[in-house]
Amino acid sequence: MLSKDILLDKVRSGAPLAGREQVHLASVLSYPAILAQLSIVLMQYIDTSMVGHLGSAAGASIGLVTACLWFAGGFLMMVTSGFSVQVAHLIGAGRNDRAKEVLKQGLFSGFIFSVLLGAVGIAVSGRLPYWLGGTPEIVEDASIYFLINSAFIPAMMMDWMSASMLQCSGNMKVPSILSILMCVFDVAFNYLFIYVLDMGVKGAAIGTGCAEVITGAAMTLFLVTRSKELRLKGSGGSFIPEKAVLEKATRIGLPMCLENFVMRGAYVVSTVIVAPLGTIAIAANSFAITAESFCYMPGYGIADASTTLVGQSLGAGRKDLARRFGWLTTGGGMIIMTLLSIIMFITAPYLMSMLSPDPEVVALGTTVLRIECFAETMYGASIVAYGACVGAGDTLVPSVMNFTSMWLVRILPAAFLTPRYGLVGFWVAMAFELNFRGVIFLIRLRGRRWLSHPVAR
Repeated sequence: MLSKDILLDKVRSGAPLAGREQVHLASVLSYPAILAQLSIVLMQYIDTSMVGHLGSAAGASIGLVTACLWFAGGFLMMVTSGFSVQVAHLIGAGRNDRAKEVLKQGLFSGFIFSVLLGAVGIAVSGRLPYWLGGTPEIVEDASIYFLINSAFIPAMMMDWMSASMLQCSGNMKVPSILSILMCVFDVAFNYLFIYVLDMGVKGAAIGTGCAEVITGAAMTLFLVTRSKELRLKGSGGSFIPEKAVLEKATRIGLPMCLENFVMRGAYVVSTVIVAPLGTIAIAANSFAITAESFCYMPGYGIADASTTLVGQSLGAGRKDLARRFGWLTTGGGMIIMTLLSIIMFITAPYLMSMLSPDPEVVALGTTVLRIECFAETMYGASIVAYGACVGAGDTLVPSVMNFTSMWLVRILPAAFLTPRYGLVGFWVAMAFELNFRGVIFLIRLRGRRWLSHPVAR
């Protein structure tokens, strides 16, 4: 079988690509990203376990503000995608020099944006836990945890931007290796700060931030000095963003920004819905979400590959190939997440006991985790199909779909069910919504309008 680089060259040059070559290319781009996502899952398990063994209150303090950190991360992903999708299209069209110019502008824009976002996070960190309805025993730790994470947002931005640029160029291996190394650093730093220096929840935030700084610096350095397609040595252009590049980034990223408001904002509202259930429920909810990542994080790895394959195919003017890659990767994501959900259903009590020593937390978390297993197949469809749409620059309609699904199909029923049935009611609403979301994304993928957007040239 031909190598990944030769197969990508065939995509860019318009050469025919046999079915088994398409499967092989999708596989070799996906598996490093899947391994990286699984390493992140392992890191989350170890981190959560370290904090969980400090007590339910420590776990609840992190769980209270986690959705808000996801909310901030959504803005970073918006900026990242706005520039990296353009780079994928340009590389697919064989315009590597122009891709390097867009890369420079993306790095500069991303850094400035992340500094401003981090400053906002620091400014609101003191009041945020109270706004979310946190109980007195967890608000102080929650505030400190959010403040420290906000301070490290620029490092996170450089890490994500550089990784996305490498992935869109077809290099999945280096971001995957560095993601795995970040997990190793994270565990080591967390052990140092949480236990050796006895800093508790504060130490968990500092440890993760230090790992992010090291990984982000290494990722950016490799991108600009060693990347075959994107190294900046001898490249022209300025770091100051051009109007045309910003307009394209805005067209791609603005719908994702709106989606972040409605999707990640819904996660914040979910926290408010769960918070009145008490410390045990908050901790069980937080730990169960971490445990569920065993299933869904590999889906995001395949989605990264889908974005790359669809983006470069469209850049080369090959819509039919882009469509085939969209279906191929989405089907693969559904199969893998189905298999993982079966494993998760069987091992749910053991996964939860790894994260918390509290028997009440473990019992409740096991129950809700098993409910979610029945949604993972369609969740996989929505994750990977969305990645395909992003590669095509199709972000507005999928954002509207996500809004409709999250707010009308999840939040409204959850607001009714949770006060009556507790955390179980909340997760039943979540499982139903994920199945609905998967169905509508498959319908979107079945049509052709998602492939009709202009690409960067």
